[in-house]
Amino acid sequence: MPLPPAPSRRAALLAPEDYDAVARPRHTQDLLPDVALKAEPASRGGRKSERSQAAVVELAAPALIQVETKSRTPARAPAPAVAPAPAARRTTSTRSNGAGKTAATGVATAPVATRSKKAAPQGPAKLFVLDTNVLLHDPTSLFRFEEHDIFLPMIVLEELDGHKKGMTEVARNGRQTSRTLDALAGVQGADIAHGLKLDSTGQRAAGGYLFFQTVPLDYSLPTSLPQGKADNQILGVVEALRKLHAPREVVLVSKDINMRVKARALGLNAEDYQNDKTLEDGDLLYSGVLALPADFWVKSGKNVESWQSGAHTYYRIGGPIVPQLLINQFVYFEAPGEPSLFARVSEIREKTAVLQTLKDYGSAKHAVWGVTTRNREQNYAMNLLMDPEVDFVTLTGTAGTGKTLLALAAGLTQVLDDRRYTEIIMTRATVSVGEDIGFLPGTEEEKMGPWMGALDDNLEFLAKGDGGNAGEWGRAATNELIRSRIKIKSMNFMRGRTFLNKYVIIDEAQNLTPKQMKTLITRAGPGTKIICMGNLAQIDTPYLTEGSSGLTYAVDRFKGWPHSGHITLARGERSRLADFASEVL
Repeated sequence: MPLPPAPSRRAALLAPEDYDAVARPRHTQDLLPDVALKAEPASRGGRKSERSQAAVVELAAPALIQVETKSRTPARAPAPAVAPAPAARRTTSTRSNGAGKTAATGVATAPVATRSKKAAPQGPAKLFVLDTNVLLHDPTSLFRFEEHDIFLPMIVLEELDGHKKGMTEVARNGRQTSRTLDALAGVQGADIAHGLKLDSTGQRAAGGYLFFQTVPLDYSLPTSLPQGKADNQILGVVEALRKLHAPREVVLVSKDINMRVKARALGLNAEDYQNDKTLEDGDLLYSGVLALPADFWVKSGKNVESWQSGAHTYYRIGGPIVPQLLINQFVYFEAPGEPSLFARVSEIREKTAVLQTLKDYGSAKHAVWGVTTRNREQNYAMNLLMDPEVDFVTLTGTAGTGKTLLALAAGLTQVLDDRRYTEIIMTRATVSVGEDIGFLPGTEEEKMGPWMGALDDNLEFLAKGDGGNAGEWGRAATNELIRSRIKIKSMNFMRGRTFLNKYVIIDEAQNLTPKQMKTLITRAGPGTKIICMGNLAQIDTPYLTEGSSGLTYAVDRFKGWPHSGHITLARGERSRLADFASEVL
């Protein structure tokens, strides 16, 4: 948008009342006790007229920020100019020296407008003190606190330095956090003593400041807490900040449950880091299945269009149920005296949706490598696994619901019979249930062998099955032939690889972080299909929950994509003993 013409006078002056239009940031307290906001004294000539007085604007930065309205009166300690952010209108622009002091360089003939149209958040800004484990868990956590400020005690930086060595995920996150802190401190004009603006590196979602512990803080903790322990030092910093900045709310953020318990016992505010959670409640996870209401045919039966195409029947429906549907979501209708319907959503257009009937893999004539589905959810899963247009499938469910067996049966059929994929690649997160048994000998596949007991069990069942219903290759397949088409890979060596025309199975995916899940899924090349399986009730990785697991993250992000599908398997089919144990133990 073009700027308005320059004013006719040399400098247009704003009356003091015009400054009421300036939006004041929400921070009004200084984090350092020896710095205060001051008013600029009168002009050099000692005049006290309104035209020569300086307008003082309180801002969030702890340093002094002043706006001069008389062009001949220079601002205190002038600094090199920094180009202001472009605005829709010409407003009073300032020069910044990076520490917060500004001098007016432009004028305006209208009241100053705010830069952003976003409504100001309600309530005062909080001060969050981050524990080391938060930074090691999520290196981007510094930018996840919106308009609030962040404080890092010196002991946190010391612990961060101690975790930077190694090739583990924690070490990589520690190095990434250090690089982020270095980038914030390296911004031109940044002053650590007065706080670093969190959005100075382009993270516009963060509107607060980052503060470091630059001076000793006076605090006293109970004698029962050892003073030299890092956790107790952090608690002492929180206690000192609470007294120093009362009534401003100071909150400790930690992934350590015991740390939060100790903080609350001392009367300090403590919270878990919540921004890494995809869902607050695991029960809200997308199941991939929707039951149609009991009056579905009554309300929609007269307006339903149907047609036949190949082996499938299609129904175009409308009504209030359409906004609840997603692509590749399964719907079913079962009611006494009414025709049943089992279908998948294949198309959504405006206020209508198209339902496609399913192939019945529970019938012996449609068996996949000798395996027939035993319940409704298994049939839904097999329809996804056998569909070449679906590139990404996620399966969740408790133990014994058939996740691995269905994925392997569908993979063997499409690799050996249909020649759709060249081989099956199987991997899993190597997280022990009990104590580690030490180093494993052999090659990569031999080392992964003990982790692939589920694969061996299911292959033994599939190899013994009747090959008469599995096609020509099924009749001639032997256990060695099957294993020759299955490659077992370790997740540690996946970075940088590209899989072409592969059928990839990721088992125990509930133990993966969202970053690890992204690394694995992005390995897919043309013609590759990826199946992620897991039981969210069996998470063994520290700091991961049902809401923050990489499997939950993938299910939530991929729902509704035309080339992906998800099913939650509900019924166990392993044995009556396993089913009863899952319920009562």
